[in-house]
Amino acid sequence: MLRGVVVVATISVVSAACAPGQGPAGRVAAPEPPWTTLFDGTSLAAWTTTGDANWQVSDGVVAADAGAGFLVTREAYGDFELEVEFFVSPDANSGVFLRCANPAKPGAATCYEVNIFDQRPDPSYRTGGIVGIAKPSVRIDAGNRWNTYHIEAHGRHFVVTLNGQTTVDVEDDKLATGPIGLQYAAGQVKFRSVRIRRQ
Repeated sequence: MLRGVVVVATISVVSAACAPGQGPAGRVAAPEPPWTTLFDGTSLAAWTTTGDANWQVSDGVVAADAGAGFLVTREAYGDFELEVEFFVSPDANSGVFLRCANPAKPGAATCYEVNIFDQRPDPSYRTGGIVGIAKPSVRIDAGNRWNTYHIEAHGRHFVVTLNGQTTVDVEDDKLATGPIGLQYAAGQVKFRSVRIRRQ
């Protein structure tokens, strides 16, 4: 009879240790931070503008095809995951700018520029690369289709994934925090979904 009691007690202990959602020693795993929508296809409330790009919101996208400038988030971000859906013409010059030190004048010298520029004259830091920091490990043309950037910034570690392929995995400590910018410089550029998750 005593043997049966010991077996039941052992099973109970093992079950408690393996309860769903718990880590070692029964600690509850921390939930993933929630995603925050920065652009949902209808409103630019989370953004300010610089320059004279002719941004227009229509049919679920924000688009520009003339002028030059940026959409810049009102908030600063340090460590995060960012997802950006974009469409560009083959001759487009655009980019996703991270941790901008001077939000009024974003640029590759004062932000991390995750490039969108298939026809960049010097292709070293073309689409998929971080200008001046990391060349893309895979050549991917973004022109004439919808694309998705998934960008992770954790301290000095950056990972850029374009359409499911990792193009950059690099460390750099130039900038720690700052707003995010979306660029228009040439061609046709559209964004239809932008969301972020702080880490």
